[in-house]
Amino acid sequence: MQHSPDLPNLRRAVSIAAITAAMIVGTWAPAAQADEAQAREILKAMTQYLGAQQNLSFDVDSSLEIVTTDGQKLAIASSGSVHMQRPDKMHVMRQGGFADVEMIFDGKTLSVLNRGEKIFAQTELPGTIDQLVDKLRDEYHRPLPAADLLGADAEAVLLAEVTEVKDLGSGVIRGKECDHVAFRTPEVDWQMWIAQGETPHPCRFVITSKTVEGLPQYTLDFSAWGAGAADATFTFAAPEGAKKVEIKDIPDLDEIAGIYKGKVVK
Repeated sequence: MQHSPDLPNLRRAVSIAAITAAMIVGTWAPAAQADEAQAREILKAMTQYLGAQQNLSFDVDSSLEIVTTDGQKLAIASSGSVHMQRPDKMHVMRQGGFADVEMIFDGKTLSVLNRGEKIFAQTELPGTIDQLVDKLRDEYHRPLPAADLLGADAEAVLLAEVTEVKDLGSGVIRGKECDHVAFRTPEVDWQMWIAQGETPHPCRFVITSKTVEGLPQYTLDFSAWGAGAADATFTFAAPEGAKKVEIKDIPDLDEIAGIYKGKVVK
């Protein structure tokens, strides 16, 4: 036997749902309003702060989503650290499930070590950190984690091709109050949480690919920002038993070690 709906209760439930939705929208509406000028100023302050640091170090935890051919979204996680001494010294370590890689640059020579495979490579590459980042990305196809944040022209690099900018108000990352800003480009959306106060360093950086099915995200969580690079070692010594190879044969410095090259995996 079918029963007719209880109209008073139904109307009351609909009213409660509508009020709740209105409260949620009302809470988020001010934060979601685009305030392009403010968001740009927040980003500019961050890039100027980072660019002014002669010695800089930080830890980074990353999560890269991949989408399988059957539509399953998976995440590959890794951790690492970056120590840099401007203008021409850098020490990067990256440890994940696929590779344990270390890179040292002393202004003249680039040295890369894969501890798991016990192989290393060296190449003469005189220049600055900015030149190193460009060379690794464009010639060796070995992008460094968070490289876009570290260059002298970081603001211009980050804002290239940006079509929409939003100031989303405040957020909290690991107990630190942050300014939350979001940017859109034709191919990716990205958002950043930037610490408030006198040290506006990034706390979280999320990039969403709009050209890949499933809209996978790449998330970088930063911590331990400081000037510890002054004590870092920028001299490379190959471990005993390690075999020297060509730099092209060293797995990527990112967390996936060359496994994820396309848009999907099986």
